[in-house]
Amino acid sequence: MLLAKIETPEDLRGLSYEELNQLSTEIREFIVATVTTTGGHLGSNLGVVELTLALHRSFSSPKDAILWDTGHQAYVHKLVTGRRYGFKDLRQAGGLSGYPNRTESEHDWIENSHASPVLSYAHGLATAWKLDGSDTPSGGNRRVVAVIGDGALTGGMAYEALNNLGHSGTKVLVVLNDNGRSYAPTVSQLSNSLTQIRLNHTYLQTRDKLRTLLKEIPKVGDLAYSSVSGLTTAIREAITPRTFFEALGVRYAGPIDGHDIKALEQAIKGAQEWDGPMVLHVLTQKGRGYGPAEQDDLQRLHDFKVGRTQAPLNDEAEGIAPKPVAQTYTDAFSQALVRAGANDDSVVALTAAMMGPTGLLPFQSAFPTRCFDVGIAESHAFTAAAGMAMGGLRPVVAVYSTFFTRAFDQANLDVALHRQPVVMVFDRAGITGDDGASHHGVLDLALSLAIPGVTVFAPSSAEEIEPMLETALSLNGPATIRFPKTPARHVTQGEVGSGLSARKVREGAGTVCLIGVGKMLEACIEAADLLATEGVTATVWDPRVIAPADPLMLADAAAHVLVVTAEDGIRLGGAGTHLVDAIEQRARDLGKDLPTSITVGIPKSFLGHGKPDAILAELGLDGPGICASVLAGLAGASLPIQRTEVFEH
Repeated sequence: MLLAKIETPEDLRGLSYEELNQLSTEIREFIVATVTTTGGHLGSNLGVVELTLALHRSFSSPKDAILWDTGHQAYVHKLVTGRRYGFKDLRQAGGLSGYPNRTESEHDWIENSHASPVLSYAHGLATAWKLDGSDTPSGGNRRVVAVIGDGALTGGMAYEALNNLGHSGTKVLVVLNDNGRSYAPTVSQLSNSLTQIRLNHTYLQTRDKLRTLLKEIPKVGDLAYSSVSGLTTAIREAITPRTFFEALGVRYAGPIDGHDIKALEQAIKGAQEWDGPMVLHVLTQKGRGYGPAEQDDLQRLHDFKVGRTQAPLNDEAEGIAPKPVAQTYTDAFSQALVRAGANDDSVVALTAAMMGPTGLLPFQSAFPTRCFDVGIAESHAFTAAAGMAMGGLRPVVAVYSTFFTRAFDQANLDVALHRQPVVMVFDRAGITGDDGASHHGVLDLALSLAIPGVTVFAPSSAEEIEPMLETALSLNGPATIRFPKTPARHVTQGEVGSGLSARKVREGAGTVCLIGVGKMLEACIEAADLLATEGVTATVWDPRVIAPADPLMLADAAAHVLVVTAEDGIRLGGAGTHLVDAIEQRARDLGKDLPTSITVGIPKSFLGHGKPDAILAELGLDGPGICASVLAGLAGASLPIQRTEVFEH
């Protein structure tokens, strides 16, 4: 088995192309076996096997920087840089990250899991090496390679970087991994042949010399030069994709078969001779070599979740029934949005390359002309939604919570400042688990609450989604609805709130008031049960709407000795801080003493990957942890300091 002998990229150099093809097969088998056991990104990595091998044979990592965008296509890179043994714990707590990780390996230059920033990294790093001479033969001849693809070139940041790369003169090789999910110009055999010519350094030198000689011909030199230049341009435009790259000053070559290692290495060798930035367009097949992925027309099994309805190939062959997937908050939102669209023709939906994961596919199927996937361009999505609202539509923008940070400026100044009725839906809010620090959705509450005039909803059950969406769509201004990735809590119809009102879940004795934001309501109910065994009868509120908070809830909370808020978002500036401020103001208005308050939430730190409930428990954000916070607060309630600003576990 060849894979067992690969510990470093250097081990690839002595292999024949026949052996490399065998190794590619072994790598695919290894990735399928691993990911269908642990979960993770499958299709993306199956498509870049040969490309990764060619890059590591052509460059010397980590002296040369190979940067990945998006980072979820770096499994093969990890395999050939000495991390094969860690795959048994892929995306498990304390195990191998599902993305490049600087603490794991010197080969990982960036910890990139969001899409489209790699060209900016590449521009910056290459500029540094240009200034200190590292990119010269005497300085080590270091090179920067930026692999961008799997839709990442739809992001606006990539185009901003290209604009700078073009006139920077830096030696950056941009590998455009075109797997049918991103920029895909026309391909022809003739264009492939011309690409080889255009990569040939001798051809480039001869062409430039010819142009110089033609310009020196008396009287007709300029005309001859223009004719030759025009002819080569016309030929190029006629037989190759009309690219915008060269208009930006970035040379373009391709397309190249991304599964032909020899052809890739030849193209890379030619590209290395170009003294400036170049785009090498590589065609790959997402999900290559795994039947279920190749047959998945929608996502090519972009990611694989253990227990999903799509079973691994070996399970299907053996007739093992797939495990049912519990209804999620996303399911509830998806169904509610379709009903809203059926009731109101002005309801439209937008997302940023996440039509399936955010639950918009049923809406798209029902209302194809009212559903818009803008690509990996969250900023554009939010401002476009504001424009749609100005035109009389009722836009609903659905993105992951972690990606809201990319559109905060637009939500603030383009949506809210213009008071447009845009509903912003944040899926995967709170601790998401396996994908780690970059995917935890812990900032959306704090960011939403910082924007004037935004109504902020936090459902505590799947059944709360529809009434909240109905209310949000009836407002005259912007609103946000956030919910977690974890299985949904379910309640009876009598346990569902309405409008902008909070809901009292449990009546206490007037000493302790627990306010559980969204998912944290369940933990607060458990904490109340535990407190009852300690002789403490706690009031429990489901706020439902964080801003504007229900005045009745605020008044009731203000009448208690101790108020504890719990949220699965960042504590600093989050929902708890907002609610406590409102409770204290209400107490002043009523002439009451201020209650002691404790806000428990996510600390200001980057949290690693692991199971969501385990992470929350470590942070004291489960029933026992909240109970402990209450008992500690009661023990200190008689102290002169009435307000506990920080309560960290």
